[in-house]
Amino acid sequence: MVENEQAEELFLVLEDKLEKTVSVLKEEFTSVRAGRANPHVLDKVMVDYYGVPTPVTQTAGVSVQEGRCLVIAPWDVSILKGIEKAIQLSNIGITPTNDGKVIRLVFPELTEERRKELSKQVRKMGEDAKVAARNNRRDAMEGLKKLKNDKTLSEDEAASCEKDVEKSVSDAVAKIDAAVAAKEKEIMTV
Repeated sequence: MVENEQAEELFLVLEDKLEKTVSVLKEEFTSVRAGRANPHVLDKVMVDYYGVPTPVTQTAGVSVQEGRCLVIAPWDVSILKGIEKAIQLSNIGITPTNDGKVIRLVFPELTEERRKELSKQVRKMGEDAKVAARNNRRDAMEGLKKLKNDKTLSEDEAASCEKDVEKSVSDAVAKIDAAVAAKEKEIMTV
């Protein structure tokens, strides 16, 4: 890396953005259900808890039972109906069953067609992440070009920095591809 504070800062910002892009993608993947019970499908489900929208995971114990069933045991039984309603409204594609003490979410076996559909969805998420990485590359390259035009960076230094930017983006794209491949394998495994 070139000894130039502005170029270094550009590079650090790029690295940070690329890292966030990959981590956001992996986080999104946790909400894609692959036939097995996964407590992360409830991460974005909010329940009205004494007038405050609160994540279900903060109002109840969530456990996996027999690999295909999530059991949600609220710490305050009075919000059981609220949790059930929040899950129904959340569009996770599973109907909750309420036995008066706990709520069960039984994950059905995925059909081949549904697996392929989810696989396409995962690939699209991966492509969106790659687009974000490329946008970050464009921003970094524009910053380097500006530094070069301002004569803050020499031609050789700018070329070296551009190579570093390309390498960082390529590494991020490789991580994205690896995450997509891993999630697709998980989905397609029967």
